[in-house]
Amino acid sequence: MPRRAKITKREILPDGRYANRTITMFVNKLMQRGKKSTAERIMYAALDRIETQTRKSPIDTFEIALRNATPTIEVKPRRVGGATYQVPVDIRAERRMALAIRWLLRSARARSGKSMADRLAAELMDAASGQGATIKRKEDTHRMAEANRAFVHYRW
Repeated sequence: MPRRAKITKREILPDGRYANRTITMFVNKLMQRGKKSTAERIMYAALDRIETQTRKSPIDTFEIALRNATPTIEVKPRRVGGATYQVPVDIRAERRMALAIRWLLRSARARSGKSMADRLAAELMDAASGQGATIKRKEDTHRMAEANRAFVHYRW
């Protein structure tokens, strides 16, 4: 973090097929070793599979899955007088989106399946319907924050 200069946020351009910024963010996070075209191919194949299986707009399914996977509160460790408390804090909008994307991709990679496009499509459809590993992760995070609500006065 620089001491003097302001950090300028780079503008994320919309993707080529759907003109959606969120898909571009997802593709960038999906990308490994700088292979963006491969990541785009996987993402578009997953969206095509969602469209053929659900007969609905893949963008709507993707947006619902992302909304269902987005956490609103998390716990952060806070050291007070020799003891470490898990203090529940609200999450900024940018971090919410980043966590949801990260959790969806981690769950898709951990799934068993033939190709990454199949696994990603299955995880997105599961998240859109309110089930799957990503939704469980979100619920666990919320449950932990709820359990530690007594330490909310240590928030800074």
